[in-house]
Amino acid sequence: MDNSVRSPAHTRARILKAATEVFAQDGLQGATTREIARVAGVNEVTIFRHFSSKEQLLGAVIEQATALQAQSLAHQDEWTQNLNIDLAHYAHLYNHMLESHEALIRTFIGEAHRHPEAYRQVLLEAAQPLREKLITYLRNGQKRGTVREDVALEPAIDLFSSMLLGGMLRRTGAKSALGYSSQLYIEMCVDVFVRGISPVCTSTLDYDSTF
Repeated sequence: MDNSVRSPAHTRARILKAATEVFAQDGLQGATTREIARVAGVNEVTIFRHFSSKEQLLGAVIEQATALQAQSLAHQDEWTQNLNIDLAHYAHLYNHMLESHEALIRTFIGEAHRHPEAYRQVLLEAAQPLREKLITYLRNGQKRGTVREDVALEPAIDLFSSMLLGGMLRRTGAKSALGYSSQLYIEMCVDVFVRGISPVCTSTLDYDSTF
């Protein structure tokens, strides 16, 4: 069980890894802190030293899953401010997160209609900081003139994220090859999205050579 030489950070990481596995396998309602403790190799009391409730643990799992994108968006001054380049970079990070946590995401979707309000709030709050940072990037784009001023940023971000999510679910759920690569799909998502929000066409794809 608990090993006294483990650092708190190491123990926390083990708990989060175990929680990700158990939430994906047993669902939000079915997952128990007892099972998470067993998979993590700690006792249940240790979990509650790090997380006050199962809901808080779920929030931490989501925050960890989106950490790469959040870290990237935290330094927007280092971005190129070119929509195609920056959003392609973000889309690849986001797609990597989706593919790495496919089982957990499918669990969230499958249980969406059964989530108690407390869990729904956790999911929304954990994902909100990342969404806000991407909205800030596009709002700055409106100030620079690279994003149309009439674009409603919140639904635009949801649309972009949904395209990437839908692509991952289709690729991983398909019984046969789709006839195109994930790379091409991501490029198309970025291209279509940027075309939709830009004052002028800024496509970087050569459609004649792509298809």
